[in-house]
Amino acid sequence: MTEIIDGESVAADVRGAVADEVSRLSDAGVEPGLATVLMSDDPASETYVSMKQRDCEEVGIESFHVEIDADAPAAELYETIDDLNERDDVHGVLVQLPLPDHVDKRTVLRRVAPEKDVDGFHPENVGRLVAGDARFKPCTPHGVQKLLDAYDVETEGADAVVVGRSDIVGKPMANLLIQKSPTGNATTTVCHSRTEDLEAKLAGADLVVAAAGLPEFVDGSMLKAGATVLDVGINRVDADTEKGYELVGDVDYESAKDVAGAITPVPGGVGPMTRAMLLYNTVKAAGLQRDVEVDLE
Repeated sequence: MTEIIDGESVAADVRGAVADEVSRLSDAGVEPGLATVLMSDDPASETYVSMKQRDCEEVGIESFHVEIDADAPAAELYETIDDLNERDDVHGVLVQLPLPDHVDKRTVLRRVAPEKDVDGFHPENVGRLVAGDARFKPCTPHGVQKLLDAYDVETEGADAVVVGRSDIVGKPMANLLIQKSPTGNATTTVCHSRTEDLEAKLAGADLVVAAAGLPEFVDGSMLKAGATVLDVGINRVDADTEKGYELVGDVDYESAKDVAGAITPVPGGVGPMTRAMLLYNTVKAAGLQRDVEVDLE
């Protein structure tokens, strides 16, 4: 039978470990703090930031939030980031994406101090990840790693396919899978919009990470029997529901679950792990900045 990978359960375990470390840091005089910055009127972004604030409260992390009008000059956002970089009570800074068109995303990612970049997107942190000496792993790929570990998925020598090449998921995910680690050592192929014969690539994959941002793009007919499937996608599609939509992944779950050996649902799979790993990174950042050892592995 197909094993359903329960991200909610694993995320709860991560949050529990984080809460324990927050308590230990508090005993050492360190109160971890996360600042979120929202410069958008997007309801999904507003909801996501609110969820992060609730997560912080649950584990004892101090939460700070700054809202900037979406029409404000980019300089206002830059100055806000500079102020947060200087604050001793803020150990992690997260600027919620997407940003307005008049704000350069790369400038913003470089503006956040590397030691407070709990998203792991600053070029310095990206370089350290690629070099195998990560300060912070990006939250979603790290969450996928935690799921693989929790469910004892064998990655060493496995043929893995990552569908999608974004800076946020696809590229760091591929880097983590090829590194020498208990959830690495895989032979990894990255597929994208220019990939020819995607079906052939997927047909030979022992492990599939779907992160293309396309609703139900991968279906069961494309998968190798017994493959492990991690679905990163969260897409809204029209549906006859009270809200008028439903959330689906990048994988057609109904057809894939009859073929896969293990699979994440959407929602309830990778999504909860992304939020949990943000808490993980924030506590790690607090320990690094205050020179207090943190044990979360």
